[in-house]
Amino acid sequence: MSARTGLDELVGTREVPTPADMERFGDQIGRAMGPGDLIVLTGPLGAGKTTLTRGIGAGLGVRGPVQSPTFVIARTHPSLVGGTPLVHVDAYRLGSPAELDDLDIDFDASAVVVEWGRGMVDGVRDRWWEIEISREWHGRGVDTACGTYSRATEALDADTPRVLTITRHP
Repeated sequence: MSARTGLDELVGTREVPTPADMERFGDQIGRAMGPGDLIVLTGPLGAGKTTLTRGIGAGLGVRGPVQSPTFVIARTHPSLVGGTPLVHVDAYRLGSPAELDDLDIDFDASAVVVEWGRGMVDGVRDRWWEIEISREWHGRGVDTACGTYSRATEALDADTPRVLTITRHP
């Protein structure tokens, strides 16, 4: 049986009304993380994955700026307070879990956040948390099931509340 951590207290569903609230919640998550913790972020483009990770970095007290690692795939942010470093991964362009393994991430000594990581982390850790981010629908913004994503539609959806569902695996 895996030990409980501070992240277990966050398991469940919650609404996050604004991007500022998303960053504040990320700060709470970061304060609960420690070495060996792994979080997978799942959600559509513009859902707030990087905003949440920016808050996680603040909670961990790491060097920033925390921004999307899309082009570099992974970025390590060392601690400024003698704590746990943050490894921020964008797995969107990775084709398999083996490619994630090829990044040679020190999962034991780092707090790791993997955007687009669903199906990529099985076997990497005995336990991890997934945060699925979805938008509430209020008749505005991006509906990725019915339309094309664009920066213009993202702006319409920027202030739409998000629903976060946090689960622990296994």
